[in-house]
This record gives sequence, C-alpha cells and structure tokens, in this order.
Amino acid sequence: MKNNKIILGFVGDLASGKGTVAKYLVKKYKINAYRFSTMLRDILRRIYIEDTRQDMQKLSTFLRENYGQDVMSKVIAKDVENDPNDLVVVEGIRRPSDITYLKEDPNFHLIYITADSKIRWERLVIRNENPGDDKKSYDDFLKDEQAEADKLIKELGKTAEYAINNNDGFEDFYTQIEEIVKKIKT
Repeated sequence: MKNNKIILGFVGDLASGKGTVAKYLVKKYKINAYRFSTMLRDILRRIYIEDTRQDMQKLSTFLRENYGQDVMSKVIAKDVENDPNDLVVVEGIRRPSDITYLKEDPNFHLIYITADSKIRWERLVIRNENPGDDKKSYDDFLKDEQAEADKLIKELGKTAEYAINNNDGFEDFYTQIEEIVKKIKT
C-alpha cells in the first residue's frame, strides 16, 4: 500500500481521546477517519446483537482466530487505500497486527495518546459510548484495560513515533496534535 497520503494512526488507552482527536481532525481538515470498532459494530448490529465492549471483543477474537490475526488490518488498509484524501486518520489501534499493512507505508505515523486512569474513567462514564459505560465502576474500568483487546496498547504505544498526554483539556490536546501534523507535513 504505497501512496502519498499521510496516515495518522492513533493507539491509546481506553477513553484517552482517540475518538476526540479523530473527530477534531475530520472536522478541521474535511477528511475521513477509520475506526476498528466500526466494522465490529456493523456486524453485531446486522445480526441484532447489542454492540457491547464484551461482544465486540468476542467478535474481534473470533474473526482473528478464524480469518487471520491481520484480517481487520486488511480491511482498514483497504479503506485507507481507497480514501481520496491526502490525510487519513485511523483510530482504535490496539495490537501490532492492526498495523501490519499500514506500517509498510512510509507516510504512516503511529501516535500514542494517554491520560491518567481516573480522568479516562470519568470520560468513559460521561460519554457512555457502549451500553453500561455510564454505570461502570473504576475497578471494572481497570479490569477492562486488562482484556485481551486492550492489554497490548501500552507496549504498542512504546513503539509510536509521537506521544500525546491528554490530561489538560481540549486546547492543550489540539495544540499537541496540530504540532505533530505540522511536523509531519514539513
């Protein structure tokens, strides 16, 4: 997958701000973002199963065990390849196999986003993206981070080209991403 488009890949802890930065970039630059969980949600909704975090994890495991660890990576890489924009965002990267094909492109840049666990838990409860998130205890949140789908995030984050700490609010967060985009473009 060789092209001239810049591909920003976001790996990050649960509720660290991956979706927030993707939405910001989509709005500001009029581009597209691709999310690993979108394909899982699509399948679960199509078969009329609630798209809970646990069901998405089960489906992800099933797909990877039966169709190869890189199956989701192939889908995302194809989506990125077919995207007409010069800048593309991929978010929700969780494991090395997720970037198998993206990292072949010299214009792919992995960015690690993190924040303190208490801050992330509060964000998760407030945003209530998945069924039951609004009732999740801090202990349950910490357990979720140990799930198979999330346990490799910190290790993968160590391999990222850039890192963003998202403890200090939107203005600081957006300033950090703009500095990275500027650096990559020059």
